Amino acid sequence: MMKKIAVTILSVGLLGGAVANSPAWAAEPSEALKLAQQLNQAFIEVAESVSKSVVIVRVAPKPQTGGAFGNPYQNSPFFDQLPEEYRRFFERQQEESEKKTESSRRPRKPVFSGQGSGLVYRQDGIILTNSHVVENADKVKIVLNGGKEYDGEVIGVDRQSDIAVVKIDATGLTAAKMGDSGKTKVGEFAIAVGSPYELDYSVTVGHVSAKGRRVFTDRFMFDQDFIQTDASINPGNSGGPLVNIYGEVIGINTLIRGLNTGIGFAVPVNLAKRVADMLIEDGKVTRAWLGVSITTLREDADYRDLAVGVEDGVVVRQFVPGGPAENSDLELADVITAVDGNNVNSAEELKRELRLKKAGDSVMLGLMRNGEAREIEVKTGAFPEEFTAVSRLRRSEGKPEVEVKAKLLGMTVQDITPDLAKRFESESEEGVIVTAVENESIAAEKNISPGDIVTRINSAPVDSVKSFKAALEDEDLKKGVIVHLNSKGSQRFEVLKQYE
Repeated sequence: MMKKIAVTILSVGLLGGAVANSPAWAAEPSEALKLAQQLNQAFIEVAESVSKSVVIVRVAPKPQTGGAFGNPYQNSPFFDQLPEEYRRFFERQQEESEKKTESSRRPRKPVFSGQGSGLVYRQDGIILTNSHVVENADKVKIVLNGGKEYDGEVIGVDRQSDIAVVKIDATGLTAAKMGDSGKTKVGEFAIAVGSPYELDYSVTVGHVSAKGRRVFTDRFMFDQDFIQTDASINPGNSGGPLVNIYGEVIGINTLIRGLNTGIGFAVPVNLAKRVADMLIEDGKVTRAWLGVSITTLREDADYRDLAVGVEDGVVVRQFVPGGPAENSDLELADVITAVDGNNVNSAEELKRELRLKKAGDSVMLGLMRNGEAREIEVKTGAFPEEFTAVSRLRRSEGKPEVEVKAKLLGMTVQDITPDLAKRFESESEEGVIVTAVENESIAAEKNISPGDIVTRINSAPVDSVKSFKAALEDEDLKKGVIVHLNSKGSQRFEVLKQYE
């Protein structure tokens, strides 16, 4: 009996010792787990901090005119041919629609049926959101974190950037901490805060998937870059912030490409700030432009083999009549390589640099001209609100030509005479005038038309048929020549190349 008790005590003692020494109860968290816990805490802190500056934007749309149940066949010549029961059905709907329309004309309380997100831009009541959230609003209400509600006044919208500014009568608000989207890196954490599907102050986490995205939708063609993210963005997130792990706003959530695709887009905060400041100051956005038509050198199959000493840059192809660069030191066929010291390798990069400028700002352009590096200063202008390309479709009147002429790959040129200037309504006095263009020729493919003025071949000025011929003497047409043209004041160049 004693042996059994002893064995039992010994067994319990051994078991107790095993439990007491078990590492599952006493071990410290691993370094990997500690790191994960720290990251978890970082996300919590960022969400708590950013949410203080996030607002809900409630919108009452403007009343729609006309009934929702109108007769779709009302103006159709086939309405009388419909079966009687169908005609009665549509007639009843039309009567109900007219009653509702009459009722809607009476004063009514606004119905806040739309909702988006926004952020506090300034502590004195300036709210930043998307223009598509508020542009058709009759009334706007801003709800702060905590539930306090204010009437909002839309003080400016910019459809092209999809940015809007709303003012509320409040001070001492917690403004969002603005970051620098220019320093944002692909792959870094991205956190979206907003009110998707009216689920207020939702937080989703992902990464910056890409930068410099161009976005086209059924409603808009945005001529700007976007930040792409896989942080979940859904209807209602529009206008809310996309922030980094430091709680700094790097973008304004704007678009999604399909639901549950993990592809969302945000306006870079540097552009959003620029637009917002102009809306606050002027109530509108005035964009800077140079007034030139440009191409990316690497994508310009005609010109890239003729550019000397440069492989990347932006080719100046045409001057817009009356544009700011027309009378500057910039020349056709210049390859712009930098703006204010920032390298530009494509047309989009050049546009991106100009978007951050204000109309009237001067920019220093680095460029290559005939193999030589140069720097010139050009003053920007205000992009016209309505810009229409100049139509250049003209035809020769077929009148007799003078004896002195020359030909180049389908086009005929002559010295400018008073008669020719009058015939083609040209005011140019320098160069040679194009008097004919053969159908389906290389010149015709480049849209060169009778009445255009040739002012230069490559780097050689042209002021007569004699100098035109001299400029072509040693040129290899299979390699191509650069022809500078003036058409009704619009300057551009084309590369004419003889194909084998």
